[in-house]
Formats: sequence, structure tokens, C-alpha cells
Amino acid sequence: MYQKFFGLRESPFNVNPDPRYLYRNKSTQEALAELTYGIRNRKGFILLTGEVGTGKTTLVNQVLDWLRGQRVATAFIFNSRLDVDQLFDFIMADFEIPCPTREKSLVLLRLNQWLLERYRAGSTAVLIVDEAQNLSLEVLEEIRLLTNLETTTEKLIQIVLAGQPELEDKLKLPQLRQLRQRITLRCRTGPLSLEETEGYVAERLRIAGANGEPIFSKEAIESVHVYSRGIPRVVNLLCEHAMINSYVDGVRPVPYHLVDEVAHEFQLDESPPIAPGEFSLKPQQSVDTKALIENLDELLGRLRQASTVPTRERKT
Repeated sequence: MYQKFFGLRESPFNVNPDPRYLYRNKSTQEALAELTYGIRNRKGFILLTGEVGTGKTTLVNQVLDWLRGQRVATAFIFNSRLDVDQLFDFIMADFEIPCPTREKSLVLLRLNQWLLERYRAGSTAVLIVDEAQNLSLEVLEEIRLLTNLETTTEKLIQIVLAGQPELEDKLKLPQLRQLRQRITLRCRTGPLSLEETEGYVAERLRIAGANGEPIFSKEAIESVHVYSRGIPRVVNLLCEHAMINSYVDGVRPVPYHLVDEVAHEFQLDESPPIAPGEFSLKPQQSVDTKALIENLDELLGRLRQASTVPTRERKT
């Protein structure tokens, strides 16, 4: 494949949320610091939000790696479309707490006993829920009630809710005002600026084994930023396919017109263009990034099929 052509050990733009590839720009560093601070200091409820494709799950995986390295018990719920019974099934299974019954009162008693044992041993437990915007109001209320498992001074379980901006809207509902009031820390991920996009691409190439020789032209990176609107997942999509096409053409560094071709293929050029010289989004600009990549699952399926490079029709 193209890795050898570009002198790489591995594919730098895989869509998997690999924590090795976490790009630590300012907003990511701040979010990571707030998450680790909140967990270490037993703050209870922490909220992590961000648009689709801005790296929330990669950040969560980084936190999970850190917690496991600290031997902290973790429960990670990645499928948020569940009912109350399934919620507790996941929690007890991930925490590896044996419980002979599914009766909720007895499950809660066993969970509380286990958390107290960990507290007395000087440790804690962390529950992380990804895609939390999909949780029902009933399940969110049950998660809130878990924070009642506490001593007179500290929370026995630390809870991180990660989700899209719709989660913040849901938390504004009157039925969830008690949960909203218990959130002690709020973290956010966001789109990359042009400078950050350049750094993001360079860092992923470095981790994948790049030797310092240019792989993308400056103009190609600018095109990647324009079409992706700074959304890391879309940056990965554009860069991966542009590198494949560049390999097929035998051209390096990757020229901007190949990025343009990929953007056209995936209909990313249908969004209004950014004015020349305005590659970073201004605060007052409203960009529907969710609509921009609403068909991304289909596109990523096509990306996975790119493991075998097809013969590419060249323009005459």
C-alpha cells in the first residue's frame, strides 16, 4: 500500500480512536487536564461535549488508558441506547462485581458495598458513558442517583458523560435540573484552526514513522482544512484518500488538486467555501458540522474498502 511509498510504518489516518494519535492542541489539553483533575479530586459529575468528529472518543480512550495505568477500576459504556437494567448490567460487569441477582435494590447495595471497600483502600471507581446524548431521561436520572453513593465528604464514584452538543440541550430540560446542578466540571472539544490542522497532520505522520520529508504540500493542507472545517475525523478521511491517490499517481508530496478531487468525491465541496485568507472559523460563524459529516459512516465504510487500491482513472 501507500505506506512504503511515503516511508511510513503504518497508516496515519485510520478512523479508529487510537489514543496514541491524540493531538494535544490547547482545547484538548484543557479538556484532558479538567478530566484528570476532576477524577483525581473526586468531583463526581464531569461533562465532556463536542461536535461530531472532534475527538471526544479518542480523548476518552486516553483517559481510560491513564486510569488503567493507575489501576483505577473503570466501567465504560459505549452503547448508550440501553434501559436501566442494561445500564446496571454493564456497570457490574465492567467493574467485575459478582452479584447473584438483577433486582435493582440488591444490585445497588452490592455496588455501594464494593465502592466503600475501594474507598477505604484509598482508591476510587470511574464510570464513563460515551454518546450520552442518546441516554433516555430515565437512565440519566438513574445515573444521577449514583452520585448519592458517597461519604460525608467525598463521592464514591466518579462519572464522565461524553456526548454531542445535544447532550447540553437535553440537560436543560426541567426534568434533569437536579443532574445539571450536580455537574462540577464542563469540558469541550472543538474544530481545529488552520495552524492546528497543520500540526494535527504533521503529528499523525510523525507517529506513523514519517522521516521529516514533506508528504503534503502547504496548499494541500490548506485545502484539507477548508473542506474539513477543522473536524479531525474529516481531516483523516481527506488525507487518507489523497495519499492513496497520490500513491497511485506516483506523485509526492500530495498536491492540493488531489485533495480537491477527494472532497468532490465525498461531496464535501458542496458547503459554502471559506473566504481566501480566512481558514480558521470566526466565533460568530455558524457551521453545521453535523450536517457536513452526517453520511460519514457510509464514507468510512468506503475508506475501509480502500485497503486494496483500485485502478484509478486518470484525467486526460
